[in-house]
Amino acid sequence: MRKFAGFTRRNLLVFFKDKQAVAFSLLTSVIVLVTYLLFIKGTFTDAINSILDSVPGIKAMIRAQDIDTYCNLLLFTGILGSAMVTVPCNCLSVIVKDRENGIDRDIMATPVGRWQIILSYFTSAVLSAFLLNGVILTAGLAAFACMGDLYLGAADVVAAYGIVALGSVSSAAFFMIVMLFFRSSAASGAFFGMLSAAAGFVIGAYIPLSQFSESVRTACCLFPASHVTCLLRGALLDGVLEEMAHSLNGADHGMFADTMKEVFAFEADIMGHSLSTAQMTAYVAALSVVCAAVMTGIYGKTYQRK
Repeated sequence: MRKFAGFTRRNLLVFFKDKQAVAFSLLTSVIVLVTYLLFIKGTFTDAINSILDSVPGIKAMIRAQDIDTYCNLLLFTGILGSAMVTVPCNCLSVIVKDRENGIDRDIMATPVGRWQIILSYFTSAVLSAFLLNGVILTAGLAAFACMGDLYLGAADVVAAYGIVALGSVSSAAFFMIVMLFFRSSAASGAFFGMLSAAAGFVIGAYIPLSQFSESVRTACCLFPASHVTCLLRGALLDGVLEEMAHSLNGADHGMFADTMKEVFAFEADIMGHSLSTAQMTAYVAALSVVCAAVMTGIYGKTYQRK
C-alpha cells in the first residue's frame, strides 16, 4: 500500500509541477464559458421564450431573471460536462510522458507490481481531475450566485460535487485505455485536440441531444460524459426550473417543466428509452468498473511495447 501511495503521490507532483498545463486546463473552461455567454446564450433564451410563447398568457408569469439564471446554469453544465472529458484526459498525460522519456524503464526496475503502477496512474488522474473540476464548479457557482438566486440547496451542491467525482472517475478510466497506446506527447496532444472539438457535441453542450436523431442520441449516450452532463443538469437546474413552474401556479398543468427537461435533455436516451437518474448513475459506475478492469488487463501488454 505504501508503494501504491508513494507512486500516486509522485504522479500528482509530476502533473502539478507543470503549472502551465494546470493553468490552461482551468483557463480553457473559463474562455469557453465566456464565449458561450456572449454568443450562444441568446440562442437558448430564444428557445425558452418560444416554448413560453406556444402557451398564451404564461410568459408574463415567469420572471426574466429566472430565465436568465436557467440559461446561465444550462450553459455552465455544458462547460462542466466538457471539462469532465478534457481535464481527466489532460491529467493522464503523465503516463505518456513517462513512456516518451524512458522513465517507464526505471519504473519497471522497481518492486512495484504492474497493477499497482496502472492504478496509481489512474488514481492520480482522478484526484487531479476532481480537484480541477471542483475548482471550476466552485468558481462557476460563486460567480453566478453573485448575479442572482440559483435556487440551490445544500443537498443540490453536494450532489453536484458527487457527480463531478463520478465523472472524473469514469472519464479517467475510459480514456486511460486510449492513452496506454500512445508513445509520444505529440500523438496524445493531437488526440486531445480532436477530443476537445468533439466533446461539446457529444454531450449536448452546443446543441441539445434531443435535436439529434435516435441513432445519434444513442451513440452519444454510450459515452459516460453524456450521462454525467445529464446528471449535472438535474442537480443544478431542477431548483430554478421548479421555481419557474411554481410561478406558473399550475396554469400550464406541469407541461412547461416537462417540455424543458425533454428539450434540453435532462435524461440520457438509448434506443428511444429515457434513463432515470439512478439508471444513469448505475451505467456510469458500471462502465467505470469495466474500463478499470480492461486497462489493468491490457497494461501488461502495452507497457514498454516498442
